[in-house]
Amino acid sequence: MRNSYLAELDGVSKRFGAVQALDELTLDVRPGELLAVLGPNGAGKTTAISLLLGLERPDKGSARLFGLAPECIQARRRIGVMLQEAALAPDLRVREQIEMVAAYYPDPLPVADVLELTGTEPLSRRPYGKLSGGQKRQVQFAIALVGCPDLLFLDEPTVGLDVQSREVVWETLRKLISDGCSVVLTTHYLEEAEALADRVAVLAKGRLIATGAVDEIRGLVVRKRIMCRTTLKAEEVAAWPDVQTVVRDQHGLKITASNTENVVRRLLAADDDLHGLEVESAGLAEAFAELTQEVN
Repeated sequence: MRNSYLAELDGVSKRFGAVQALDELTLDVRPGELLAVLGPNGAGKTTAISLLLGLERPDKGSARLFGLAPECIQARRRIGVMLQEAALAPDLRVREQIEMVAAYYPDPLPVADVLELTGTEPLSRRPYGKLSGGQKRQVQFAIALVGCPDLLFLDEPTVGLDVQSREVVWETLRKLISDGCSVVLTTHYLEEAEALADRVAVLAKGRLIATGAVDEIRGLVVRKRIMCRTTLKAEEVAAWPDVQTVVRDQHGLKITASNTENVVRRLLAADDDLHGLEVESAGLAEAFAELTQEVN
């Protein structure tokens, strides 16, 4: 493992029966970054995280965590983890849950600070089993932070959270990164990756198909977005060559196109009253859709 990497999968393959979950995947995590791991269902995201955590072992290749085997206690004491599912004692109060986990770490954060940072102080006296699904996710996030990790693994952390709670998670992650923590984030919310990630890794069918900054991932695809106000019908424009999608909302038409110049020329020729014309690069959602579609 290279010294600049906090964690690394090197040519790992993993099969579960007839399912090839990972196929010679190489992936690294670097200091001070938020790495967003994206992919459709079954792409291998959770399996990759499980290998880095030592919950599974690769059939081929190697997994390293801080230069050690992921099972080593020295490595595990430097991480925080929030998986999609967690089984916590339902009768313990929230503060008791966090205090218990804090005791496993050599230099944990003060529990009061974690409660304040994650917005869970109002829940601190309530039994975990009496919380809603979204509140339980907030508590799981607090538990992942209490050990003052150098590297934080978050598997779909904001699923089930309301908008306000999601914003708390986002702001907390930004603070952690600024304080030197690194984060591995898997998410289905592409706007979450776009807002937070320093680097994106796109998986499909157990393989890494693209990696880079958000702008670099956008740059891998030719699609761009066109916005305009026009009397042309969305169905008419959707039938034009080079047009992938067309949506009309209160602001006008939003068009995704592979050849922007041709579509803009045709729009101007077809509507003398066309106005409010804007062209911008495709977002992460469009790039993700195109990259993963190419693998299928």
